[in-house]
Amino acid sequence: MPRTTEVADNVIAVVETASTNTLARQMLRDGTMAPPADGGAGVAVVATDVQSAGRGRLERTWVSAPGESMTCSYIATLPASVIADGSVNGWLTVIAGFAALDALRGALAECGVASEDCGLRLKWPNDLFCQGRKLGGILTEMVPLPGRDDSAALVIGIGINLAIPADRLPTEQSTSLQLHVQGLPDARTLRDMIAAHIVRSLSSRLSGFVADPHAAAERLREETSRVCWTLGRRVEARFTDGSVLTGTATALNADASLSVRDDAGENHVVHTADVGVLPL
Repeated sequence: MPRTTEVADNVIAVVETASTNTLARQMLRDGTMAPPADGGAGVAVVATDVQSAGRGRLERTWVSAPGESMTCSYIATLPASVIADGSVNGWLTVIAGFAALDALRGALAECGVASEDCGLRLKWPNDLFCQGRKLGGILTEMVPLPGRDDSAALVIGIGINLAIPADRLPTEQSTSLQLHVQGLPDARTLRDMIAAHIVRSLSSRLSGFVADPHAAAERLREETSRVCWTLGRRVEARFTDGSVLTGTATALNADASLSVRDDAGENHVVHTADVGVLPL
């Protein structure tokens, strides 16, 4: 990944691993990977060709095959006070989503493709959508750094379907970039292009967020409202306790939670759940 290596603090590329997030956590904890520069200014990358047990939301798995997907984890060092602040830390996953959107748009522009034609959107809280179908997913985790109480690592796993054939997509609601765009480079080259753009965007967006989290959160709220696939649509939220909430997503809140109005007209605030957009 030569382009990514030029812009990242460090790049670790392996042929196969169970999960790039798990590998990144292990390397941070045992000292085989030095934490990037503080404040989001530096970003390190762990990438793999084959991921056999990637972890998604609610412990779902994300499996990737060679030449079909981008499966990378991005590591930044942030103040522990920011990561632990429940009034703003929900926006960290949103920042990761915007970094992925920035990167997809940047890579497509390099290939002479207008990203507007792809209908790229964010589905709350952690999915990438293309033409109304899931293109990728994001999982963010905080990892304590040995001997450091003032900062922690943010590990961001991003998986994007690049060249999965239509008959091998994981679900009927999934899609792959090369099903929508012609003339793209091979998946390895495209992975490197996108990953390099993600590093640049993450560094810029996280640095700005750390400088003034509450002001940045308000800007993100406005920006997200313009590209959120979830808002205004009927959704089904599934919680870890097995309960289900069905209603209409009405608003993004200041802490990045989602407001949902159920069919009885009662408003609910959803902080953590698997939220699916229901068909019209």
